[in-house]
Amino acid sequence: MRTAILAGLLLAIGLASLAAVPAAWPQVMTFYRMGTGTTGGTYFPIGGIIASAISGPPGSPPCELGGSCGVPGLIAVAQASSGSVENVNNLAAGGIELALSQSDVAFYAFTGTGVFAESGPILSLRGIASLYIEQVHVVVHGDSDIETIDQLEGRRVSIGEEGSGILVASRLILDAYGLSEDALEPSYLDPEASADAIAAGELDAMIAVAGAPMLAIADLARRTPIRLIPIDDEGATLLLQEQPFFAEATLEEGTYEGVGPVNTIGVSAVLLGVQSLDPEIVYGITKALWHPSTQTLLSGAHPRGREIRIENALNGLAVPLHAGAIQYYSEINLFGPTEPQ
Repeated sequence: MRTAILAGLLLAIGLASLAAVPAAWPQVMTFYRMGTGTTGGTYFPIGGIIASAISGPPGSPPCELGGSCGVPGLIAVAQASSGSVENVNNLAAGGIELALSQSDVAFYAFTGTGVFAESGPILSLRGIASLYIEQVHVVVHGDSDIETIDQLEGRRVSIGEEGSGILVASRLILDAYGLSEDALEPSYLDPEASADAIAAGELDAMIAVAGAPMLAIADLARRTPIRLIPIDDEGATLLLQEQPFFAEATLEEGTYEGVGPVNTIGVSAVLLGVQSLDPEIVYGITKALWHPSTQTLLSGAHPRGREIRIENALNGLAVPLHAGAIQYYSEINLFGPTEPQ
């Protein structure tokens, strides 16, 4: 909550400075909307920080004087959504200009496979940066008798709302353990509603994918004892072999109140745009994202912000880079001797 408030305040300050610009000031403004996730997840606060950092309202002091280090004239706003699938579809439809997404969802969208098999490929998708690892959380009440993923059979389980990357990942995980949605009593809830239902005894488990700590789960852990089910057995091995976007991950002790370390799997969170975006603006967005002031803000505002490092900018990107991003990464020699084609 503090992160979301901070991001909102930063944007409000930027808009206030815009309102204070004299009428004679030449104002050339561009508005970008960024699809994030639910307010109880990690995309929303991280997206709010990034949107504020890449914004450069007309009339704001220059970066070198302590002002905005964003793109001059750009106003970016983070929008809540149900998550990755909705964000990617909104990008394709022109409803937003930027989006946060799980790397696996981005790949399926670009190739027209998986959840996008019927709708077909979205060839206009372009990558801007890889941000951090999102861990899979399988949450049960502290006194639950569920110890493993296969014991979810016949239980009341929230597997993510329609349009979310959580639902995509949940289906892959269940399949790796020989389960289907029909083998459960599934609910299609967002993380906030799922956590409330566990606290009320209306659900036996919930699956969520987010960079830890996830606000909805952290709040649940403060209200009632919880446990996290590990994903580190034969089913996990199968997932890692068959789905290249999954990687081994860990939820450290103390991430959630009363919960010890848990081995799990994860995917990369990536920042996406579309091919038609102005390369000069995307160049500026990429440069602003990796500016030291943005890094300081991200590191101080959210635990996952410390993982958003320039050396990981290309990790897990499963779609072609945008031309503007290529220009910036070429300037700083991030590609080494070979640039992407």
